Amino acid sequence: MTHYSPTELAAQLKTGLLSFPVTHFHPDLSFNAAAYREHLSWLSQYDVAGLFAAGGTGEGFSLTTAESDTVVRTAVSEVNGRVPVIAPATGGTATAIAGAQAAEAAGADGILLLPPYLTEAGQHGLIEHVTAVCQSTNLGVTVYSRANAILNDVSVAELVERNPNLVCLKDGVGNIEMMTRTYARVGERLTYIGGLPTAETFALPLLQLGYSTYSSAIFNFVPEFALGFYADVVAQDRTSVYQKLNQFVLPYLDIRDRMKGYAVSIVKAGVNAIGRSAGPVRPPLQDLTDDELAQLTKLIGLIGKVK
Repeated sequence: MTHYSPTELAAQLKTGLLSFPVTHFHPDLSFNAAAYREHLSWLSQYDVAGLFAAGGTGEGFSLTTAESDTVVRTAVSEVNGRVPVIAPATGGTATAIAGAQAAEAAGADGILLLPPYLTEAGQHGLIEHVTAVCQSTNLGVTVYSRANAILNDVSVAELVERNPNLVCLKDGVGNIEMMTRTYARVGERLTYIGGLPTAETFALPLLQLGYSTYSSAIFNFVPEFALGFYADVVAQDRTSVYQKLNQFVLPYLDIRDRMKGYAVSIVKAGVNAIGRSAGPVRPPLQDLTDDELAQLTKLIGLIGKVK
């Protein structure tokens, strides 16, 4: 049973950093529930505003429907109401509706509506798709504007008018004009979440556009650093933000950018690097090379006690 109404969920998510945990696999690529629980238990000692299970960082795209349901149920059980758990819905409209309803039945507190795969669509079709999913559940919905499901400001305004439980917009594009237009048109009706890969890179400038929080993948393996960085962003401490960017985030990006898909692979590698094994990534992703893992491990060691 959900712990948050859609309005309560929106208010909660804007209060802090958002956790997007990796999904743990055995060497044979099956779900490692025990390791996943241990990871969530460890992260739960830190103060975050919400946990997004089986999202992009959690390789939700590689999970079967049954596996996704298992991951969500595991997260709900382990977190036990300490923070809201948001579950994924993706694919075509019928599949996304089934995912949203399964998430509600599993006791999740909200839905992250990911873009449908493969096909492109116009704004009218996207509006109907998002609306159908919103109307299929009582949970608060976060829509992820990215890839083949990029919503413009007019579409977002129509969606919030039609769907009271659409409460968050996660941006994975970074179009400054469109973000400005959307906030100007919709205002505080939505909670705005930064969703570009390694969102720390964009966090400070996007704060000025109304994006008060973001999805932190690096929270998986350097939680104190991630929370310290977020605090500096909220305080608009430019000196500290750029110091931390230079100390860790930008060198981290240098490794991440060597291969398509490394935006996910490097996060799981980071968990492995600190001795909390998350297992391999699933194809079509590929793991970092041994040399890249060694570089990442050294980089994590360098930030040490940085908060």
